Amino acid sequence: MILSSYDEGVLHEAFGIDMSSIEGIAGSQGPGAGWGRVAPGVSSELHRHDETEFFVIVAGRGEFEVDGERHPAVPGTVALFEPFETHVLHNTGADDLVFVTQYWRDAERAARAATAPAGTGFGDRPVFVFSTPPTPNGDLHLGHLSGPYLGADAFVRFQRMNGARAWHLTGSDDFQSYVVGAAERDGNTPAGTAAHFSAEIAATLELMDIPLDQYTVTNADAEYPDGLREFFTRLVDSGTVAPKAAPALFDGETGAYLYEVDAKGTCPTCAAGTSGNICEECGEPNLVVDLVAPRSARSQAAPRTGTATRFSLPLHEFEDEIATHHRLGRVPVRLRDLARRLFARPELDIPVSHPADWGVRPAEEAGADQVIWVWPEMSYGFLHGIQALGRRLDQDWRAAEPAADWKIVHFFGYDNSFYHGVLYPALYRVAYPDWTPDIDYHVNEFYLLEGAKFSTSRRHAIWGKEILGADTVDAVRFFLSLTRPEGRRTNFRREEYQRVLTETLVGTWEHWLTDLGARVRKGYDGAAPDAGNWTPEQTAFLARLGARLTAVTGALGQAGFSLNQAAAELDGIVRDTVRFAELESLTADDARWRAEARTAVALELAAAKLLARVAAPVMPRFAARLSAALGLPEPAHWPTSVELLAPGTEVALADAVFFAAPAAVAAEPPEHLGLLTDLVTEALQLAERPAADATLIDLGTSSLQAVQLQYQLLTALDVDVLVDELLGEHDLTALAGLIGERAATAVVEAAA
Repeated sequence: MILSSYDEGVLHEAFGIDMSSIEGIAGSQGPGAGWGRVAPGVSSELHRHDETEFFVIVAGRGEFEVDGERHPAVPGTVALFEPFETHVLHNTGADDLVFVTQYWRDAERAARAATAPAGTGFGDRPVFVFSTPPTPNGDLHLGHLSGPYLGADAFVRFQRMNGARAWHLTGSDDFQSYVVGAAERDGNTPAGTAAHFSAEIAATLELMDIPLDQYTVTNADAEYPDGLREFFTRLVDSGTVAPKAAPALFDGETGAYLYEVDAKGTCPTCAAGTSGNICEECGEPNLVVDLVAPRSARSQAAPRTGTATRFSLPLHEFEDEIATHHRLGRVPVRLRDLARRLFARPELDIPVSHPADWGVRPAEEAGADQVIWVWPEMSYGFLHGIQALGRRLDQDWRAAEPAADWKIVHFFGYDNSFYHGVLYPALYRVAYPDWTPDIDYHVNEFYLLEGAKFSTSRRHAIWGKEILGADTVDAVRFFLSLTRPEGRRTNFRREEYQRVLTETLVGTWEHWLTDLGARVRKGYDGAAPDAGNWTPEQTAFLARLGARLTAVTGALGQAGFSLNQAAAELDGIVRDTVRFAELESLTADDARWRAEARTAVALELAAAKLLARVAAPVMPRFAARLSAALGLPEPAHWPTSVELLAPGTEVALADAVFFAAPAAVAAEPPEHLGLLTDLVTEALQLAERPAADATLIDLGTSSLQAVQLQYQLLTALDVDVLVDELLGEHDLTALAGLIGERAATAVVEAAA
C-alpha cells in the first residue's frame, strides 16, 4: 500500500507551476505520479507529450485548455489527456488549485494518436486557413501557385472531407510599396494598378480550381481603413508601440525616404543581395539603414543616412511570448530557428509605420505624414477577413474580439516567415493581451524556374493563365504538388513537367484506367463484377491499398501535411495496381481461375475508387471525372477503408480522357533564356523585352552595362561569362545555351 498526502513544503517549480513526486509510484520504466499546485492567476506551461496522463482536481477552481477548447476544473473533476494533446491548466479562482496527476507511456496508444485516420484535431472549432495575400503588382505565376495557394486549397478540401468547419481566406495586399513601383512602371496610379492585378489574381486562382471563401480587397473595402486604425490605436494605447526617432535611409538626390522596393543592398546578416526591410535568403528583417553598400531606386546618387520618427515595436521584449506561442501550434523548425536567430540580437526595434503616401494613415497625430506599414497591417487584415466571412455566414466573429476557439492556419513562403511567425504573434499579444492565438504554420521555400527564381518584376515566370485550362489544371496541380518546395528549394523544368504528364499521368494512370474499362466492357458487359475466390496475393494487395490510404491520409493531415508525399502516394496507388494487374493477367483467361480473375478486376476497380476519393484534395476535377466514370458521386467524404465497387455498377472508363498536354509549355526554350532576357531588359532599361535572336551589340550594350550584366549572372546563377563573350557574336539564345553549359559543368564539378 502507498499513501501520499499533499505537502506544500516539498513542491518545486516544473512546467511553470509547483509539483512534487509521489514516492513509490514514480519509476524510470513504469508510471509516474505527483501532486501539483497552480497559484491564483497562474497557468501551467503549454505542453504536449507522448505519455497518457490524467488529472484529479482536489481543491480550487480553474479551467483545462485542451487544443484551444476550455473545460471547467473543479474539485472532483477527472481529466485524461491522450498522447500529443496540447494542454494547459489555468487557475481562475482566488485560492490555490491543487491536483494529483498520474502519467504513463503506452506505445500503442501513442502510435494510434499519431496516426489517427482522419486526424483533423479541430473538433467543432472554426478553422480559418489563410494563404498569404498576394501583392497586386502582377499576376500569379507557378511559383506563387505552387506554394501558399495550392497548399491551402488542398488542406481545406481534405479537412472538409473529414468534417471540419474550414474556410480558405486570402485577399489583395493593395498597400504594398511594390504596387507603387509597378504603377510608376506602367504609368498608372497605385489604386488602378492594385485593382487591375487584384482582379487578374482572382481570375487565375479560379482557373487553378482554388475557390475562396473570403477575398478581401483592402483598398476597396469601405470598412477596412477604420478597422485597421482602431487596431493600430490599440497597439499605441498599450504603450508598447510608440513614436521613436531612429536612423533611416534617404535618397541622396531627392531626399526621399527609402524602404522596401526603394532600397537595395547587401543583407547585413547573410551577405546576400536584398531589398529593404526583409532578406528573402535568410528570412531576417533589416532596418534599411543597416544594408551594406545600399543603393536607391530613386536616383543614381548614393543614399544618405538621416533620422526618421516612426511608430516602433520593441520586438526583442517578446522572446518568451513568441516561444510560448510556438509551442501551441504546428511550427516548422525553420521558423523556430529564425526566431532563435532574431532573439539572439540584443535589440530589435521594428518600425510599424513609414513616411509614405500609399497606405492607411493612423489616427494618431504623430503619424500624420506616415502610413501603417503594410506588413503589420496584414495581422489585422486576417482578423478583418474572419469578420467579413462571419457576416456572410451569419456568425458573430469580430476582428476586435478574437475568440479563444478560433483555429488559424497560415500558408506562406519562407521569405514571409518573420512577419507571420514572429511579428504578428507579438502584435496580437499587444493588441489583445487576453487572447491566446492558436496558429499552425505551413512554410514553403522558393520554387525555381529552370534554375533561377520566379520573378514578377523581371517577368521570369510561367504565368498561371499561360498553362491553366479545363484539360490541364489537374496535371498542373499534380506536378506542382509533386515538386513544390517543401523544406528545400525545388525546380520547375518544362521538360520534366512534360515527361510526368506524358509518362506518368497519360502513359501510366490514364492507360491503366482505360485498359481496365476495356476489360470490364469485354469480360463483364461494362459492369463491375463481384469478387469471387481470393488468393493470398489478392488479400495482400488489398492490405497494400489500405497502407496507401493510411499514408496519403497522414500526408494531407494537420501535423504531417505534405503535398510532395500526397502526390507520391497517389502515384503509388496506381503503380501498385499496375504491377498487380500485370501479374494477375497471366491467368485472367484461364477458365479454371475465373473466380479469382473476377476478384482481381474487382480489386482494380476498388483501387480506382480509392484513387478517385483520395485524389480529390489534390486533383478535384480529375477526382470528379473518375468518380463519374465509376458511377459514383463526386467525393465528399474521406474514406476510412478500401471498398469494392458495388457489383453491377456501370463502368465508363474505356473511352475516358483525363489529361491533355498544354500547348503553352510544350516547346522547350533554352534553359536560361528567360532569365537572361529579363536581366538584359533591366540592365539596358529597355522599353520592351528584346528578341531572342538579338545580340547585345545589336542592342547597343556598353562595356559598363556588360560588366553589370556579368555580375548579375554571377549572382543569379553562379556562372561566370566573360565580357568579351557577352559583347561577341552570340545572340541571346546562344548566350543562354552557353550559360546553361557552364551551369551544368559547375554542378558536375561540385558533385565531384
